[in-house]
Amino acid sequence: MCPQCTLYFSRKDVSVSTITQTTALDVRPLAGHIGAEISGIDLSSDLDDATIAEVRQVLLRWKVAFFRGQSIGHAEQISFGRRFGKLTPAHPFEDAPPEGFPEILPIDSRRYEAKFGKKKATYDNGWHTDVTALVNPPAGSILRAEIVPPYGGDTAWTNLVAAYEGLPAPLRALADQLRAKHSFGSLGRSAAAGSDYAQKIAANPLVAIHPLVRVHPETGERALFVSPSFTGHDSEIIGLSKRQSHRILDLFYEQVARPEYTVRFKWEPGDIAFWDNRATAHLGPSDLDHLDFDRVLYRITLEGDIPVGPDGQPSELIEGQPFLGN
Repeated sequence: MCPQCTLYFSRKDVSVSTITQTTALDVRPLAGHIGAEISGIDLSSDLDDATIAEVRQVLLRWKVAFFRGQSIGHAEQISFGRRFGKLTPAHPFEDAPPEGFPEILPIDSRRYEAKFGKKKATYDNGWHTDVTALVNPPAGSILRAEIVPPYGGDTAWTNLVAAYEGLPAPLRALADQLRAKHSFGSLGRSAAAGSDYAQKIAANPLVAIHPLVRVHPETGERALFVSPSFTGHDSEIIGLSKRQSHRILDLFYEQVARPEYTVRFKWEPGDIAFWDNRATAHLGPSDLDHLDFDRVLYRITLEGDIPVGPDGQPSELIEGQPFLGN
């Protein structure tokens, strides 16, 4: 464990200046509950195991790590990601990754018109944890900015552990007992009717039942595991009616989106965000559609494990297959 993280986990009252000065990396927290910028590291280089271990511990502590001004391409991004686990293909429904790089998902405003049927600078699917309709959602994601607008286009992340811990005790106890269906249906409806993308989703439904609270496999922390994009319109809490489900889920959605649990990041070309998908949700920008700006980023994802709830019960596969990497 990195010196920074040893100090943090042993002394919760220690100051930020104390916990950042003993590590070889320069780690600067950006918000009270989530987000830290790591400098003094070149992601294009062959990083040693100790440095990778430090990055992992910063990620576990702060949930999302940011690296500014990195001069890397697809190959270097993939090489860096493989140091943390197996990489999956770009996305369950992606069929046009950059040639020779099947792991890369382009987040590209120039592609969205064909996919969603109208001019869009971004695809806004609200607060979400990536692809929780899978029985094994990604463990983490690494997003690299290539083209960014001169203003606007920020991304926000929220700490689902802090959101859970901030609930009143009766709501925590309730959440610990519940399980919900996650599906890809609402995102399919956003696609242009009859488009290849809509047809792919219809032909390969993804549905899983997950605990509303998942226990993090590395830290043991409990995280509020709701993802409005996937536990929304088509989904329900098991054992409750849809009306009851939506009312209860709305309480948890409000908790996830509370500003004090979030960090907002302003992108520059070459910036990289690396987040723990098991403990965060994120919100893409929705402030660019009226502006004539391109926005191009590239994402890779780490193969995830099957979530487990506080009762020790794992998630249940309903439709689709586990999404595996190599």
